[in-house]
Amino acid sequence: MQPISVIAGPVSFLDRADVDTDQIMPKQFLKRVERTGFGEFLFYDWAKEPGWDLPANPILVAGENFGCGSSREHAPWGLQDYGFQTIVAPSFADIFYSNCTKIGLLPVVLSDEDCRGLARAGSGEIDLEAQEVRFAGEQVAFSIDHEIRHRLLGGLDDIALTLKQNDVIAAYERDRERSGPVTTAL
Repeated sequence: MQPISVIAGPVSFLDRADVDTDQIMPKQFLKRVERTGFGEFLFYDWAKEPGWDLPANPILVAGENFGCGSSREHAPWGLQDYGFQTIVAPSFADIFYSNCTKIGLLPVVLSDEDCRGLARAGSGEIDLEAQEVRFAGEQVAFSIDHEIRHRLLGGLDDIALTLKQNDVIAAYERDRERSGPVTTAL
């Protein structure tokens, strides 16, 4: 996972609320477990609609309750593989939000008014360190859990966090080895 500090660039705007994970990544594309190659299937059914155009910009601004529905990990994988680095919306489904943070896709919660302002500006900058979104001369603060922020700034996925505890794990294993096998009384 790559560390995140500042994400800057053009904005794509998906002006729809309650976008569920099946709309983001339809079920027929869930047969693989690797995290790459899903971008081409993103919003598969909507992409067939006349006039559909969702450029692969670093910033996606969406409506409220983005990522609702099932808990499929493939939806964040597809968004990231397509080219989005951050999703900005008034609200997210909890599991979707968590799945994003575990792969280095930054979800940012802003008011609907600020989301629309960012979309109108057409480009912006999300500064994770400062917890600030900047666009068209505006500076809007956002909050994010301290631990999630630490993980994203450091590029730390679950495996990297575990490996940071390697000395503690090794000490535990040495102690267990010295004390012999675990037995239970029947």
